[in-house]
Amino acid sequence: MDAERDTEPVRTDYATRPMRAAGLAPEPQSGNGWAIVFTLVALGALGVLAVIPGTLGGPGELGWHGLLTFLVFAVAVGGWMSSRLDDTFVAVAAAVLLVVFGVLDSEDVFEPLGEDQIWLLIAAFILAAGINATGLPARLSVALVARARRPRGLFHLITASLVITALLVPSTSGRAALVLPFYLTLAAAFAARERLVRALAVLFPTVVLLSAVASLVGAGAHLVTSEILASTVDVRIGFAQWLWWGLPFAVASSHLAAEVVLALFTRHADRRAPLRVDAEALRAQLEVPDRMRRDEIRAAALLGVVVLLWSTEPLHGLSPALVALGGAVLITSPRLGTVRFGAALSEIPWSLLLFMAATGALGTGLTESGAAQWAVTSFLSGAPRSTVLLTVVVLSVAAHLVVQSRSARSSVLIPLVVPAALAVGMNPVALAFASTAAAGFCHTLPSSAKPVAMFARIEQAPTFAPRDLLKLSALLGPVMVVLVLLFTRFVWPPLGLHLD
Repeated sequence: MDAERDTEPVRTDYATRPMRAAGLAPEPQSGNGWAIVFTLVALGALGVLAVIPGTLGGPGELGWHGLLTFLVFAVAVGGWMSSRLDDTFVAVAAAVLLVVFGVLDSEDVFEPLGEDQIWLLIAAFILAAGINATGLPARLSVALVARARRPRGLFHLITASLVITALLVPSTSGRAALVLPFYLTLAAAFAARERLVRALAVLFPTVVLLSAVASLVGAGAHLVTSEILASTVDVRIGFAQWLWWGLPFAVASSHLAAEVVLALFTRHADRRAPLRVDAEALRAQLEVPDRMRRDEIRAAALLGVVVLLWSTEPLHGLSPALVALGGAVLITSPRLGTVRFGAALSEIPWSLLLFMAATGALGTGLTESGAAQWAVTSFLSGAPRSTVLLTVVVLSVAAHLVVQSRSARSSVLIPLVVPAALAVGMNPVALAFASTAAAGFCHTLPSSAKPVAMFARIEQAPTFAPRDLLKLSALLGPVMVVLVLLFTRFVWPPLGLHLD
């Protein structure tokens, strides 16, 4: 390790430092008033039923536990729809209510915190902190982008580099903050070509969001889906399986989105004009040395070993969480590591871990109380499989208009998707995976996702306007629906993910 790394803790701060560098000031969130009213009404109804259940008629086949679970679920959805309430607070409060009303045991809330998926996410963030501290992601991006000779090549090389970062940084907002200085450097280099710069501003958050599906740890929503599947049908999607199914979709959707952005925001003359990317200037702006340092080589080698072990779990039997923990120990070790353990711990989103545990309990409550099964039977009884698939995919693509948090969307959708699949004889794992992949589309409004909001508020370079997002969403949304349907029919079945 370099001498300066031994004497001073390395703080990557990749989720906040680039925002400060770009002149992005925190912006107070405005809540959705109607969402607050919805939550209060549902909470009032919940209180009435909890106090005087014996004075009312029974709820029929649903049962009191099912009815109470539905009302708690409605309160949680209302809270997630509001930007005034913290998503984790809403999830934990909903889980506590289910315990208070006897729907769940307290162990159902606490046990998920000890699950492998939680430890996998913790270790993945420690690994990401160590890798980012070396500057390796920036070096990879510069090496790819420097090969571009025309705008189309530039856009697809940027897309490829962003897909790679989905394997390095387990957070869409963290990845967006990580590549923001890279965008600002390109914007300065192409300042005379404003349409190209605005198109790049759209491209970065678009691909960051769509490429996250490549990895199990690419977004918290993926771990939520895996945990809900484990608690409902006793099937957990492992890292290798998710990579096998998710990476092809991430590559296809990301590069397709790059073409959509090029078509919508640039002209034919813009796409034909040659360009030259000065790799030396990029490296200087991003503070990337000409030659790889020893810590970069160690980080790259360690990451390669970890990903290899993750992808070959059936051969050696080591769980992905254990492999990740081993990698986390090595990358924070005194002599071989690239970041101090304490600094790496500060990068872990502890709120997300609590959110995952609480929403897992909420999903268990919906299943064990019979509420999810009753809802699916009531609304989808007799529906053909094609209708169920199309409904799930369309709702998943559109859900970001109501619930902004990606993890919260999966917490709302997957507990209903699983019984829906079982009710019509479909594979619940395949339908849940399709729903999670479709829910990665969240580009309609600046508030729809943190990466979009981050790039929408840039002051040092041209960026997109809200109407640009509406134009993008009007085309890319339907394209995503069609792409998911095509993958469920032609791509995922040969890879072992059958819908039937």
